[in-house]
Amino acid sequence: MSAQATRPSGSRGDRQSADCCTLRNDLGWALGALSRSYAKAVSATFADVPGGPRGYQVLAAAAREEPGSQLALAQHLGVDRTVMTYLLDSLAEAGLVERRPDPADRRARRIAPTAPGRDLLGLLDRRLRAAEHEVLAGLESEDERRVFRALLRQVATHASALDPAPAGCGT
Repeated sequence: MSAQATRPSGSRGDRQSADCCTLRNDLGWALGALSRSYAKAVSATFADVPGGPRGYQVLAAAAREEPGSQLALAQHLGVDRTVMTYLLDSLAEAGLVERRPDPADRRARRIAPTAPGRDLLGLLDRRLRAAEHEVLAGLESEDERRVFRALLRQVATHASALDPAPAGCGT
């Protein structure tokens, strides 16, 4: 007798198989599966960074001189400004960033990476690229990965413009 004949129709195993096939074309399922895979792959990468992935984003944005003021950086990353203060305090205490007076506005502070911050960022970038390569291994070629990244960036930019990250607490 086959395994299928011993399993009643509609059993949990049959439902999982059917759901998998049904969900394969569902955008929400695909985004969720990709997000879980990405989070798992990069979790170890950011283990030693104050603030984890958010700390990395702050460090990377500061090193690339993206929105330089504390407030602009918080808005750019969709982080509540009070949360950003604590995050920057942690990164500064770890010696990874520093707050400098903004030459254009003495009331504002610009966020800049320190030399150890730049060194750590280089290491994290290499680790992140390796984790991303693992996540995108389902794409056969580097060209497919490049196209996927470009399309994903385009859709994400559009979605962000339609519904920018709120500035409320907890974001």
